[in-house]
Amino acid sequence: MTSPTTIETAPERRIALHEAEFAADPHTAYARMRDEFGPFVPVDLVPGVPATLVIGYAQARRILNDPLRFPADPRVWEQSVPASCPVRPMMEHRPNALRSSGPAHTRYRSANSSAINGIDQHELRTLVEQVADATIAEFREAEGADLLTQYAWPIAFRVLSALLGCPDEMGRRIADGMAKIFEGVDAASGNQILSQAVADLVDLRHRQPGNDITSRLLAHDAALDDIEMAHQLVTLYGAGIEPLTNLIANTVLKVLTDDQFSGDLHAGGSSVREALDTVLYTDPPLANYCISYPPHPVDVDGFLLPAHQPVVISMAACNNDPALGDQRTASNRAHLSWSTGPHACPARPHAYLIAETAITHLLDALPEMDLATAPEELVRRPGPFHRALAALPVLFPASASV
Repeated sequence: MTSPTTIETAPERRIALHEAEFAADPHTAYARMRDEFGPFVPVDLVPGVPATLVIGYAQARRILNDPLRFPADPRVWEQSVPASCPVRPMMEHRPNALRSSGPAHTRYRSANSSAINGIDQHELRTLVEQVADATIAEFREAEGADLLTQYAWPIAFRVLSALLGCPDEMGRRIADGMAKIFEGVDAASGNQILSQAVADLVDLRHRQPGNDITSRLLAHDAALDDIEMAHQLVTLYGAGIEPLTNLIANTVLKVLTDDQFSGDLHAGGSSVREALDTVLYTDPPLANYCISYPPHPVDVDGFLLPAHQPVVISMAACNNDPALGDQRTASNRAHLSWSTGPHACPARPHAYLIAETAITHLLDALPEMDLATAPEELVRRPGPFHRALAALPVLFPASASV
């Protein structure tokens, strides 16, 4: 096996994470990476942006729990990356918890956790059920739908906007900007759209505070200024809309195509929870992320990771690391799909509840639903970070009711 060892002897061959071939069959790619490189893989996130992809579970856990050697602050790295780089908006420095270290991270994390923890779980479940009812009503008289664009995305968008106290018009601009950033297509424009929309939301909640995450952030003792506020909201939307949309869609696909679940759609919530846990283990919606930027070369298990070059954790590959042996079972929820360490997702129970409620509601409303195409004909959107369908077409009787 070969491995990246020093900056001077960087490998000639890098694996391209941005190509459609990788998006179509990442697990085959991960297996080949493991055979050729071991737990640390030289990759290109996009052409000209090198990184190290971590595909070993044990190595990833050590990195995620070592913020001193692997801080999340990218400011030195981004000095050499043009603003036009399609992945820069997903990776650049922002004054928020995701891209900060030390006292700044503690301050931002405290404000975010407090604002998120103000969500009432019972009220959230009721909200998701109401949104699900309204969303299904928009297509239930038809004989089919694209559940990605007509169900999963509207659920994530509408629920998150309600939690953030964000009016629909602002929310649509935020979602549009965030989608461009995730796709890496016209990302600079997406970043600009996103920045203006969240600034408008902050201004609105200054003038009209309510019982929502944005208002709670504004009232927190951290005394976030407007720029900091905007970047907290960018993170919340980034973690909320695209990954949640893909988690719902990927899990519905699993339920419809996997015999373990498809024959027992109405066995109760436990079946949906098992499907969710399986997807989080095998096909997490944010497949490669949790990025750090070591300020000095760092040796991990004999591999020297270069200074100021992104270290990207492949949650999808790490969860399925053969070295885990019998520990690789979805039921123990030891996967890294929510990350771990100081940057672990603070909204994990809320995201899980939203996805479980939305999927259960859909299956109850459309019990005779089936895929409208063969599973192998479904297309995955390319991109180095997400595991995302381009569409999820289904068929069901037009008389289906909720």
